[in-house]
Amino acid sequence: MIEKTLSIIKPDAVERNLIGTIVGRFEKEGFKVVAMKLQRLTKDDAKDFYIEHKARPFYNSLVEYMTSGPVVLMVLQRENAIAKNREVMGATNPAQALPGTIRKEYALSLEKNSVHGSDSAASAAREVEFFFPELVRGC
Repeated sequence: MIEKTLSIIKPDAVERNLIGTIVGRFEKEGFKVVAMKLQRLTKDDAKDFYIEHKARPFYNSLVEYMTSGPVVLMVLQRENAIAKNREVMGATNPAQALPGTIRKEYALSLEKNSVHGSDSAASAAREVEFFFPELVRGC
């Protein structure tokens, strides 16, 4: 089934000039980039985007980190995009990520783990619409 998913190249990876490397990795895995933009998130954007984590102790530091520099926002498409994106990224904790995954190769820490990807069809729909409403509304 062809799916779309949101992928974010986080501030640590953008700062280290890994945009091309990471995009190339997704393309090598059969993803098509259907939308992309470089953007610095506002605090309000980051707070709203990560709202499901509001009660967690890392929420404020996550918002600070995600607004610390520009990010690359992408919509990726392919068959089983959500699961494949999770596989290519690797575990959230880079210490637990498999060799060859983006997080194992490029993450600096649990927080600075270089990439974000939607974890379900529901979150992919919400996340794509959050940053790319024109794709959902057909504008």
